[in-house]
Amino acid sequence: MSPFIGEILGTMILIIFGGGVVANVNLKDSKAQGGGWIVVALGWGLGVAMGVYAVGQVSGAHLNPAVTLGFAAVGDFPWSDVPGYITAQMIGAFLGGCIVYFHFLPHFRREDDKALKLAVFSTDPAIPHTFSNFLSEFIGTAMLLIGLLAIGSNDFTDGLNPFIVGFLIVAIGLSLGGTTGYAINPARDLGPRIAHFFLPIPGKGDSNWRYAWIPVIGPACGGMYGAILFKAVTEATYSTVFWVSTVVVAILFAILYQLSDKLQDTVYASSEAKN
Repeated sequence: MSPFIGEILGTMILIIFGGGVVANVNLKDSKAQGGGWIVVALGWGLGVAMGVYAVGQVSGAHLNPAVTLGFAAVGDFPWSDVPGYITAQMIGAFLGGCIVYFHFLPHFRREDDKALKLAVFSTDPAIPHTFSNFLSEFIGTAMLLIGLLAIGSNDFTDGLNPFIVGFLIVAIGLSLGGTTGYAINPARDLGPRIAHFFLPIPGKGDSNWRYAWIPVIGPACGGMYGAILFKAVTEATYSTVFWVSTVVVAILFAILYQLSDKLQDTVYASSEAKN
C-alpha cells in the first residue's frame, strides 16, 4: 500500500467511526439516540485510534491536514509531500461521509431536523462568534499537535501508541469540544461537508458554507503553531520561525477580534445539533 492510499483508507476509517457515532446518537429511531457527548467523544477517539492502527506503518497515519502541516512546519515531514497527503485525506473524509450516509439511510429519511442531519457530516458552533469559534479550533488543534509530539517523545509498549492518540482525541473532546464540536481537522469537516452537499439526503437543507472556513483555517493555523511552540519550548530554541509565527498569530487574532461583530451574520449555528 502506498502512503497516498494509506491516508485515504485511514481517514475514511476515522470518518466512518466518527461520523457514525454522531449519527448514532442524533438520528431519529437509532437505538443509540440520546447517547450524549461522552459517547460522541469516545467514538471519535476510538475512530482515530483504529485509523492509526490501520495505516500507521504505511503513511504515519496523519489523517489530518493540520497534523501534516504541523509536522512539516517543524521539519518532521517534507513539504513536497504535503499536497499529496492533504489530497488523500480529503478523499478519504469524503468517502467516509458517503459510507455513513448509506449506513444510516432509513434514519436520514425519518429525521426531520436539518441541523441534525448536517451535524453527522460537519461541525457548527454552540454560540456563533467568529473570534471565539476560530480561537476554539486553534487551541484545540494546537493541543492536538502538542499532544502528538509529546506522545512521540515517550516510549510505550509496542502497539500502544495509537490507543494513546485516541485518548488524546477523547481528552480534547471532553475538555474543549463543546464550543464548536472540535473539528480540529480540516479534512474531517470539509470532506464530509462536501459529501453532504452532493448526497441526495432527504430534506437536508444547506451545507452551511458560511461557517465552513473556520474549521478549516483555524485547525490549520493551530496545528502549525502548536508544533512550532512545542519544539521551541522543549528544545529551548526560539528561532526566527517561532517569533515570526507568534507575531503573525497575534496579528491574525487582533484582526479577527476587531472584525468579529461585523462577521457575525456569516456564521450559522444550530442550538439543537450537538456534534
